Amino acid sequence: MSSSQYNLYNEFMTGPSPRAYRKRKRTESEQDTRRRITEAAVRLHGTVGPGKTSISDLAKLAGVSRMTVYNHFPTEVDLFTACSTHWATQNPFPDPSRWTAADPSERLVCALEELYGWYAFNQGMLGNVLRDIPIVPALAEVMGGLWSPWMNGIVRALGQGWPLEEVRPETLDAVLRLAVDFNTWQTLTGSGLDHPAAAALMAQIVTCMGGRAP
Repeated sequence: MSSSQYNLYNEFMTGPSPRAYRKRKRTESEQDTRRRITEAAVRLHGTVGPGKTSISDLAKLAGVSRMTVYNHFPTEVDLFTACSTHWATQNPFPDPSRWTAADPSERLVCALEELYGWYAFNQGMLGNVLRDIPIVPALAEVMGGLWSPWMNGIVRALGQGWPLEEVRPETLDAVLRLAVDFNTWQTLTGSGLDHPAAAALMAQIVTCMGGRAP
């Protein structure tokens, strides 16, 4: 048996070296710490909001020191990116590609019912985050790369197929953005409408603006 074959045989029989084992355990510990910090951030953002979440509160909830938080997330952008990614994985955004009805009015009703239901289920987190965007620049930066593109995709998907003889495209775009806005959902449901009724009302408004009789 050659020396290389012997080394492979010895490693197979004895298992990984103590150094490799310690390195693996350290990596697992770091991943666990990062996960706990991220989950603590999600919890705080969903209750008090990003703007009122201090590093001290985050460290306390995660069971780590302030320095540990900074070691894993040197900037607010790093923290908000990890938090939003983790949250979005657990609460998938509605997918505009599923709204495929040929009739734009029918497509809009289906989309709004799904979207409004998602808003209702996630209103605590969404309300806090959208509220704090104007006062937390790092949050605005992260959400600008996440929320804005998603909303633009929704508007594009719902803007297809409308007769535009009597309305300018920018007008249709504006009224669609109003229909899918989180604050619009809050206002409508806060006035006593359920999701189907709120979706039907906004679809009727968009339909009238789109140049088609309700």
